[in-house]
Parts: sequence; structure tokens; C-alpha cells
Amino acid sequence: MSDTAPTTWRPATQETPLVRRLLIGVVLAVLALLLFAPLVTVFHEALRKGWLAAVTSLADPEALSAIRLTLTVAAIAVPLNAVFGIAAAWFITKFDFYGKAFLITLIDLPFSVSPVVAGLCIVLTFGANTWLGGMLVQAGYPIVFALPGIILASMFVTFPFVARELIPVMIEQGRAEEEAALTLGASGWRVFLTVTLPNIRWALLYGVLLANARAMGEFGAVAVISGKIRGQTATMPITIEMLYNEYLSVAAFTLASVLALLALVTLGLKTLLEIRHADQLAATRRH
Repeated sequence: MSDTAPTTWRPATQETPLVRRLLIGVVLAVLALLLFAPLVTVFHEALRKGWLAAVTSLADPEALSAIRLTLTVAAIAVPLNAVFGIAAAWFITKFDFYGKAFLITLIDLPFSVSPVVAGLCIVLTFGANTWLGGMLVQAGYPIVFALPGIILASMFVTFPFVARELIPVMIEQGRAEEEAALTLGASGWRVFLTVTLPNIRWALLYGVLLANARAMGEFGAVAVISGKIRGQTATMPITIEMLYNEYLSVAAFTLASVLALLALVTLGLKTLLEIRHADQLAATRRH
């Protein structure tokens, strides 16, 4: 019989209390420095001269136009990208074809291309001095320095979000349920509405929320394509920059607070979705 004292067994993934507290402290410090402090500063600067000054700055026609334009762009670009994301995910996961990996790479392209470059490409394609852009301008449908161009730029930077949320889910679910419904006589549209859509609804909603947050906050691509025309093509991020450059800090930070509140609402909806439907999300998402 051995005289050696038994050693305390500890799982390899279980850290000591000191290490856990240290890691938690580091994470909280980074969050406080990079997230909470700037957010608090934005709201503090917006209310530095009181509520009346903040509300008055929001009543300015340029601020109202920026808010209205931002919400309009998001309301158009996000649903269009949702449709595109569903179609792309369906095509990639339900069919086998040559070049599938290349198509997935193209979907991820906006993640690696600078938004400024994306905006410049739209200008070079649809500008008034181009063949296509000139025809559209003559027909009364300008793209550059107009709402359609802003929508195109927003769609470019946000279209991977929905597709990237749906593709892993639909790959994991496979084709068995759709094929079974088809053999029972269901039409393709009915199969989508009764089988596919219920299975991907949480991933779809999650992707839509992420795309909406990005669309409202996009600056680079929109700044190039919009021309920064006050009261016409200046979205909230662009208007904030112009106001800040003109030393109208209260107006700039107040509008920034509105944009931050919209982002927080989106984050709150995402968190509520994860809390209330944690089991379904765990079953449909692989993150």
C-alpha cells in the first residue's frame, strides 16, 4: 500500500478563484474603457447644457431629416437583405454546384472590403459621368448623391449578416424535412412557409437585428455615395460628424445619443430574444 498522500483532482478547464477574478476584472476594465466610458460621455455631453438645449437641437430640420433618412434607409435595406440572405442560404445549402465555396467567399466580401472602397465603387459604376449612371440621371433616377445610392451602399455593407446566420443553421438541418414535405405533395412555396421558415426564424431574426444595427450606424460607404448634402442625403452618422466639426457639440452629441439609443434598443431586442428563446437558439445556431 502506497504511503503517498492523494492529490486533489482538478479539471484542466477549471481555473483557481484568483485567476477567475483576475480574468473577470480584466474583461470589466476593458469594457469600461472601450464601451461604457464613451457611452456615458456621449449622454453627458448631450445633456451638458440641459434637457431643453438637447430637445431644441433635435427639433432642428437637419436633425429631423437625418433621423428620418436613417430610419428610411434601414427600413428598405434590411428587408431587402433579409430576402437576399434567405435566397442565398437556400441556394447554397439546398443545391450542390461547382463554385459554391467561391460564392460563399463573395458573400463574405463586405467583411474584408473597406466601406469607403465600396462607396467609391458605386460612384464609379453609377456616377453621372458613367454610361449607366448618365442614363439613369437623364431618366430622372439618379443613384449617386441620392437615396438609391445610400440604400445600395447600406445593402452592400449589411448583406452578409442574414446569409451568414442562416447558412450554418440550414446546413445542420439538412434537406430531409423539405424532401419529405415535397413527397407528400406540398408545393415549394408551402414547404418554405411551413417547414423551412419555422426552422430558421430565430437565426433570421438575429441576422436582421445585426443588419439593422449596422445599417443605421454605417458611415464610410454612405459618406462617399451621399455627397453629405444637408437635409437631403446626410444620415445621422454624417450629420453628427458635420455638427461636431462645426463645434456644435450639444447638437452633435444629442444626435449621437439618439443613434446610441437606437443601437441599445437593437441590442435589447437581441438579448431578449436570447433569454426568452435560449433553447431554440441553442438548437439552431452553432456559435
